[in-house]
Amino acid sequence: MAKKLAAECFGTFALVFAGTGAIVIDEVTGGGVSHVGIALTFGLIVLAMVYTLGDISGAHINPAVTIGFWAARRFDADKVLPYIASQCAGAFLASATLRLLFPVNITLGATIPAGPLLQSFILELILTALLMFVILGVSTGAREKGITAGIVVGSVIGLEALFAGPICGASMNPARSLAPAVVSLHLQTLWVYLLAPTIGALVGVLACRCVREPGCC
Repeated sequence: MAKKLAAECFGTFALVFAGTGAIVIDEVTGGGVSHVGIALTFGLIVLAMVYTLGDISGAHINPAVTIGFWAARRFDADKVLPYIASQCAGAFLASATLRLLFPVNITLGATIPAGPLLQSFILELILTALLMFVILGVSTGAREKGITAGIVVGSVIGLEALFAGPICGASMNPARSLAPAVVSLHLQTLWVYLLAPTIGALVGVLACRCVREPGCC
């Protein structure tokens, strides 16, 4: 269990450090990374972590995914909170590192709605539902593991970040939004990115039950 928790911590650190780091560096360089580059960074780091950690912890690296696996009866309830705590620890470590590297950056890649809160809430809910639906389809039990899992999950995250990122940030991950918001003290709209992805993951489980064989989810 200790190795699984360490894997979730390291994996979430990598996700937040690379993903939000791309946002910060894009701001510092005046668009040197670009929106497309940011979306690809998120997708590629998830792809890499799935292949690296999938056979250790399942490579959830996302509290909403862990909750979704639990709701799908693929993950033990007593492991949910330790997984989430490890994921949040990795995310906070990444944001703290970015604060040390870029002390004058204002948001540290925090997800902030570009329009109405309800718009971003619904977008985040739908994006996470689609992500969870895909993850359940390519995972074995509570593990994102296999030849295609990393490619599929990474591609979905990159795709959703490409088209929805400019509006809602395309977080789909409470830990990814929590850490930069707290470290940069941008807490006003944080609730959107904690609540919507969690509900979205549960909706994704319900969608999976509608199309897959009984007992799958």
